[in-house]
Amino acid sequence: MTAQRAPLSDGRWHFQHGPIDIVVGANGEPSAVAQAHQAAWLRFQTVLQELVAELPILRQALPMEGALPSAHERLSGAVAQRMWIACAPFRADFITPMAAVAGAVAQELIACYQRPGVERAWVNNGGDIAFHLAPGHSLRVGLFADLDAMGAALADPAGLRTDAQASLEYGLPVRGIATSGWRGRSFSLGIADSVTVLAATAAQADAAATVVANAVNVQHPGILRQPACLLRDDSDLGSLPVTTEVPQLPPDLVRRALAAGLAQAQALQRAGLLWSATLVCQGQWQQTRVFPALAAEDAAQVGSVFA
Repeated sequence: MTAQRAPLSDGRWHFQHGPIDIVVGANGEPSAVAQAHQAAWLRFQTVLQELVAELPILRQALPMEGALPSAHERLSGAVAQRMWIACAPFRADFITPMAAVAGAVAQELIACYQRPGVERAWVNNGGDIAFHLAPGHSLRVGLFADLDAMGAALADPAGLRTDAQASLEYGLPVRGIATSGWRGRSFSLGIADSVTVLAATAAQADAAATVVANAVNVQHPGILRQPACLLRDDSDLGSLPVTTEVPQLPPDLVRRALAAGLAQAQALQRAGLLWSATLVCQGQWQQTRVFPALAAEDAAQVGSVFA
């Protein structure tokens, strides 16, 4: 299994290596962008092997109490250390460094674009995004609330319609976006269709989205859960029951679940661990902070940046 890359028709690149599947885009001076793409590709080829070497530690839950060893004491790889650091503030509940893996990988690659001549760049690792902005530049992003339906929608990008949009300016304290939910590619303890978090870094956003999505929860006999290890024998969640099916719930139960998640998100916001969060469950929404609106003429371009 070797890393592969392919150019996309709009100037972006697709990088793939095992389970890591990334789309990278950048704007700026052509030679600077080309050099950044090459640097990102060279770094990408080494990431998976580094992570596999440290998986036994990365799949262990961080201790909920007592002193926490430093990332440098336990791990040697830069991405692995970033995962540990991003998840450490959330260890009051069950969490493993794997909660930040997608964001941490995206964040590692975006560093290759933080150079003169690159006006903006984004690394989209399955919906967990790290981005770079030079002064005076911004990034348009769109939120797709129904993760289950997103795959079909992406088959026809021209017809993709997002549920919310934002323009992220250089001056905002945000350089990472992540989405989690029970319908996504990773397991969740909660019932959120999607929780999208904006944070200072992609690794931090990834960990925070996981924690908030877990908190969007309620008890109902129709909600089905199974031990994670029965669904995937290498899951870092072990025997924890993860959500596998959520029926249509009474609206008041949905509101209660979203309220629990919003309380968690607001607590993380007060602690400086996220900038904003948007929570979606069965057609109902909650937000810690409303996304700035995009101009109508910009909306068609959103799907190319965030999907």
